[in-house]
Amino acid sequence: MRSVWTFITRVGFPLFCFRGDFPLESIKDRVLRLARQIAEEQGVDLFDIELFGKGKLLLRVIVDKEGGINLDDCERFSRALEAILDVEDPIPVSYTLEVSSPGLDRPLRGPEDFEKNIGKLARIITMEKIENQNLFIGRILKISSEFLRLLIDGREIDIPLENISKARLEVDLKWRKNSSI
Repeated sequence: MRSVWTFITRVGFPLFCFRGDFPLESIKDRVLRLARQIAEEQGVDLFDIELFGKGKLLLRVIVDKEGGINLDDCERFSRALEAILDVEDPIPVSYTLEVSSPGLDRPLRGPEDFEKNIGKLARIITMEKIENQNLFIGRILKISSEFLRLLIDGREIDIPLENISKARLEVDLKWRKNSSI
């Protein structure tokens, strides 16, 4: 083992660094490997892992499954991951473990996410303008190897996949006229 400076990053930006003696294998990669093992055992999908903070870290693990994840699933996953992290000890500093679902406004990260969410409302941000705009909110109609088709105000718009900068589901609240809310 060598003494090295390590930067913990989120989306490519260093959030903090510390100096210590530990294997050169990335902390996040080690945690990811352990979390994948638990996810496979419990029949859930590992959606994302985030590791960030100053001083005490926050390890956020986001899990999902077909039909949606519930509180019991998150608790079961959290307890199993916590036990293996205590034994393996891949994080050399104090941290808090948080396990959650991707949420109603979950990120859409690729063609398979778009395919799973056909018919749902999505918010798409493009790198280059299409029809003089970069932000599109519409229903996902179709996904191909080259484009995403959205239905926006009765019009179909094709967005090239390579032009998508960010995509996520949009919370679709359908209000009833006589609702008590």
